[in-house]
Amino acid sequence: MARTDSSALAVSPAPRLAGSRWLPESPSKSPAAAHEGAMNKNSAAAAAAPGPGGAAVEHRESHCRGLAAPRGIRGGGGGGGGGEGEGRAARCEWDFQLCSVISPTATREVSDVLGAIEFDPSDQFLATGGIARKIRIYSLRSLVPEACEGGAATLSDHAASCSFYICTPAKLSSLRWKPDGSDRVVGAGDYDGVVTEYDLERRVPVFERDEHDGRRVWSVDYSRWLPQLGGSASDDGTAQLWDSRCGGGTAFSLCPTGELRGAVCSVEFDPSGGPLVGMGCADRRAYVYDLRMTAAPVTVFRGHHRTVTYVRFTGGGKVVSAGTDGCLRLWSLLDGREARAYEGHLNTRSFVGLSVWKSGGLLACGSETNQVFVYDVRWGEPIWVGGFDAAEEDGGRGFVSSVCWRQAGGDACTIVASASNGVLQVFSGRKKPRPL
Repeated sequence: MARTDSSALAVSPAPRLAGSRWLPESPSKSPAAAHEGAMNKNSAAAAAAPGPGGAAVEHRESHCRGLAAPRGIRGGGGGGGGGEGEGRAARCEWDFQLCSVISPTATREVSDVLGAIEFDPSDQFLATGGIARKIRIYSLRSLVPEACEGGAATLSDHAASCSFYICTPAKLSSLRWKPDGSDRVVGAGDYDGVVTEYDLERRVPVFERDEHDGRRVWSVDYSRWLPQLGGSASDDGTAQLWDSRCGGGTAFSLCPTGELRGAVCSVEFDPSGGPLVGMGCADRRAYVYDLRMTAAPVTVFRGHHRTVTYVRFTGGGKVVSAGTDGCLRLWSLLDGREARAYEGHLNTRSFVGLSVWKSGGLLACGSETNQVFVYDVRWGEPIWVGGFDAAEEDGGRGFVSSVCWRQAGGDACTIVASASNGVLQVFSGRKKPRPL
């Protein structure tokens, strides 16, 4: 599609990629480098982007602890750059329990890895998507039964639990509900490099963008600051920004890794409604751009030693990133400094999910030990770990592929997680009473 300059976004059209993947890292003269100075000329080759099936190929040893994950609550001080909680033992202020287990049918003929889980803005519906080429929609009532409190987990399968599903032409890697208040449109990024929006009431596609030359789309999001603006991140080394009202309109490219063309694995607009957008890339860095001046990132976060797979805004002037070095890292937007590192989960090759419960101050991610890890932002050690049973057909190598917090709730919370064997688990949490 045609790309033109935009005074509103100040983004120059990026040239199309000629079919190659990214190149080894070299001193870059990209806008990012001009913004923050020359890059380190002695840096090693950039980390490989996650490949088919969510795997990330990497030739650099992890610089974070890649130890076996704990089975229970661990104590310990917060890692990273100090601040609240530094030097204090992590404590769990929450009781979590398993509410529901939703499994693929026993006769499934295709892989059902779920790469995306998203609650809608009302927190009453959940959408999932993945390798099976289906968007499934669940109601909260089917996920969290009334008898969950103190009772045994409910067992079901996808066919019985989901309200309906929509078949898609390609495998899905990302889903995001449009934040327009209607709760009826879901955007999906797929393995063919296409972003498609689906009307859930009519159950048909209503919008399509093909900006990435057939290279896999890893992430899709929508801006709250400019409601008409959508974005997608891809293997082609770009994040594309486009007007979601115009199926054939112009798109604008952001190329965080410059001439390297390293894969952009994550894109997220500031969910509080600000003009910022964050990206995680295969060059081991995370970037934040201001949509009012996109010629160069306003902040570049350096600290991960492998591919950055997710970037999420946590509020309070901070963002958190996840990488295949087995670490989550909390950063200050003001100066780009690392505030804390979160370690305990295992992540060296796959997308394992990252979700932030903003009002509760909790982070959740998956692990290649087939477990869900919950961190309190104040401490670097996990406060709770919940496990899946590894599928026999996976040879015990199952992993958690996606996680999502339900944002509603004060003293109660809900987290949904999926495993690489297609099983969906729902956990509920309740805050412990304060000691007298």
